[in-house]
Amino acid sequence: SLTKDSRVIINRMMPDRIASLCPYFLICGPDPYITIQDGRLQWISDAYTYSRMYPYSKPHREVSVNYIRNSVKVRCDAYDGVPEFYAVDPSDPMLKCYQSIFPTLLKKETAPKAVQEHFRYPQLLFTVQADTYADYHMTDATTFYQREDSWSVPNEIYGSEARKTEAYYAVMKLPGETKEEFLLMLPFTPKGREDKNMVAWMAARCDPAHYGEIVCYRMPKNALVDGPMQVESRIGQDPEFSKNQTLWGQRGSTIIRGNLLVIPIEDSLLY
Repeated sequence: SLTKDSRVIINRMMPDRIASLCPYFLICGPDPYITIQDGRLQWISDAYTYSRMYPYSKPHREVSVNYIRNSVKVRCDAYDGVPEFYAVDPSDPMLKCYQSIFPTLLKKETAPKAVQEHFRYPQLLFTVQADTYADYHMTDATTFYQREDSWSVPNEIYGSEARKTEAYYAVMKLPGETKEEFLLMLPFTPKGREDKNMVAWMAARCDPAHYGEIVCYRMPKNALVDGPMQVESRIGQDPEFSKNQTLWGQRGSTIIRGNLLVIPIEDSLLY
């Protein structure tokens, strides 16, 4: 099957390929996703401009930077491996600088509509923003200084162990909207009480008409809304589930409890 036109793709994994083409000045998203465009398989990945020296800002613990913007989207053909870098945030000053240095790499023209329709809000950026907003939703200086209303991303049971709830993509209808849309969502509980009641729910909108919009719904102060770990506990205490879990977990088998999703439906929540 080899001919004189055959080529070997050395850096086959998309994050490795982007890192080799843009070392030091772009962070590649860890989760590229496959799409179909014009009958061809196309990978899409998020890329971020970043800095560790932005004034009056503290680094985020996961990415170790204090400035990060999803200014670049990368499309890569799954067959020939050719990547295309689209600048999607022209207001980013760092991106403007890099475009003047690498004018043929970072495209200034708008991504084709067929490509834009597949863009989704990046999970990494949303996680960083949610962690930051957990403190900075407080607008009163005294409340902020004393951390009286700090939030936290709650735990969930995944597999058989507790871990931080992962921001999750879903197709659903936001409260007050008339049709379903593609969303990235995450719940909040009070900081230090991750196994207690839920206090807020945040979502990033991914559909083209509302791409990049983030909404946050706060639970009423006088309402007791179950948090993810409270629901996980009730699931684990259910006699039928407990019996089946014991039965299915024998003879070397492993039970994986999947992600717990919190989905608003009219005036209630579905877990």
